[in-house]
Amino acid sequence: MSRLNGRRAEAEAQGLKVKVAILGAGGIARHMAETLTKMAADPSYSGLIEPYAVASRDGERAAAFAAEYGLPVSYGSYDELLADPDVDLVYIATPHSLHAEQGIACLRAGKNVLVEKSFTANTAQARDLLAVADETGLLCTEAIWTRYMPSRAIIDDVVASGVIGEVQSISANLCYPVAGKARLHDPALAGGALLDVGVYPLNFIDMVMGGHDDVAIDRVETSMMPYETGVDAQNSTTIYYANGVMASAQSSMLAASDRGGYIWGERGYIVCRNINNVEAVDVYGLDHRPVAHYDVPDQLTGYEYEVAAAANAILDGLGECAEMPHADTLRIMEFMDVLRGKWGLRYPFEG
Repeated sequence: MSRLNGRRAEAEAQGLKVKVAILGAGGIARHMAETLTKMAADPSYSGLIEPYAVASRDGERAAAFAAEYGLPVSYGSYDELLADPDVDLVYIATPHSLHAEQGIACLRAGKNVLVEKSFTANTAQARDLLAVADETGLLCTEAIWTRYMPSRAIIDDVVASGVIGEVQSISANLCYPVAGKARLHDPALAGGALLDVGVYPLNFIDMVMGGHDDVAIDRVETSMMPYETGVDAQNSTTIYYANGVMASAQSSMLAASDRGGYIWGERGYIVCRNINNVEAVDVYGLDHRPVAHYDVPDQLTGYEYEVAAAANAILDGLGECAEMPHADTLRIMEFMDVLRGKWGLRYPFEG
């Protein structure tokens, strides 16, 4: 058990902070390092977290990374991170196919984990990881930042206000031309558009629908265009809910899109600019004239919300974050398994 789990009063009395280590030293790890540095300098977060360490399989790379971002500790192996008793929270920033194995190792070593999306490569891995989290009593939460951002509450409140009437249809897309990144077209690393960018439109839809297991799906129509390696290069999915709502999601690693999220109702519609990091929310009436505009709060990088949620959960002795409970993570993983099943897409390690 981490030294701080469930010990908020003690931590506050002694001025102790949640020490965060980053497992992996790639691009998204750099975004997290930047976030931690900014959080440590911001009065809103400086008393909560402490940027502490980075681990890589290359000691020189880890040392250079630590020096660049002012982290006091670097490790030339993941085992060194696991052996450090001062680490409270590990942010796992490696390819999807490694998340379950590395998350389990961290939990068994007494470290809480914040696991970059997608949580794992498939539902079986997700269940294995969450079983160990339950066994150890440590925090294990998925780092899909849109679930933690203030924009989520803004959208929820606008929908709940009834200004557009009953929601009838939802559309969300996220497409980036990123096929040049080797991991994204490697089946062994669970590459493809779905797990990397397609997970965002699905989460957007799930959040609008209330994020509950009792929102039944009647049927799903889906298709994908394969990359030359067999992973999905582009995909499109239509979801038909039992309550009459129809939702569509598109993602691609070949093209650029407007990244829009659209919620259509009986009396108007909502436009969310950039579902990957909502910049603004606009409401329109039946005459297509603007009804309301909502700006989102200024942010450090956007990752600070998930880090703060994880750190607070640790101090409160919780095993999951309210913003992304295990049930929601499993529902999304299960749905992505359904899509890949319909496409006939299996990763090599799935047999």
